[in-house]
Amino acid sequence: CTSMNSAGLLCETERPRHRPFLIGVSGGTASGKSTVCAKIMELLGQNKVDHHQRKVTIVSQDSFYRVLTPEQKAKALKGQYNFDHPDAFDTELMCQTLKDIVEGKVVEVPTYDFVTHSRLPEKICVYPADVVLFEGILVFYTQEVRDMFHMKLFVDTDSDVRLSRRVLRDMRRGRDLEQILTQYTTFVKPAFEEFCLPTKKYADVIIPRGVDNMVAINLIVQHIQDILSGDICKWQRASVNGHVSGRSLKRGVAEHCEKSSGGGNMPAKRPLLEPSTRPH
Repeated sequence: CTSMNSAGLLCETERPRHRPFLIGVSGGTASGKSTVCAKIMELLGQNKVDHHQRKVTIVSQDSFYRVLTPEQKAKALKGQYNFDHPDAFDTELMCQTLKDIVEGKVVEVPTYDFVTHSRLPEKICVYPADVVLFEGILVFYTQEVRDMFHMKLFVDTDSDVRLSRRVLRDMRRGRDLEQILTQYTTFVKPAFEEFCLPTKKYADVIIPRGVDNMVAINLIVQHIQDILSGDICKWQRASVNGHVSGRSLKRGVAEHCEKSSGGGNMPAKRPLLEPSTRPH
């Protein structure tokens, strides 16, 4: 499209583009990654905004599961296919999609059906946003993907809590308990320890207890608000010399702790969006 339409509006391909702030959110199965992302969207007031107008959007790694062969699908229906292995994902498509997102393009993301273990013909259209949250169990595993993130978060939740959540989730998807537990002990737990947990070291911020940790989430939201309020140009210039945002957020956490303990003469900071909750 090279001209304005009849209403005098620029076509989508002619809209000014800027590089979005890309945040990777990782953690084990059922650790609360998508819940943390949803809470961030909610606190930013973006969850009810039209998709075309959102400043913050969420994309899930689960959308990029490979198309299974008939033999693989038969195994999956019996709980005998390893969906937690890096090879289960279409990494090439995932990388290209993220590159297009970073370039400010409109992208089409696949839709995956976890009941039938198949990729649906319908696709989700993701429009350019100022901040993009990309969540999944192995989003830090591949270096090419990991290096695209300007900030990396790891949701760290107790393994017993994650297992109980996964059992309830998979039972709602129509699977029986024995199959769920066998799949967990055979594939999920070993894959977490081999592929997901080692990537925790790449995180800029670790969020213990997931969405229950409102102190951490509010600090992250405050950081994103700074970006949305005009610091995008600042981080774009600074990112040439490295991923500064993770360091600045860590510094913010340290300042928050120091201020809370009464140490130092800290300048007044904006109040958090929501009072922090105590861990149970």
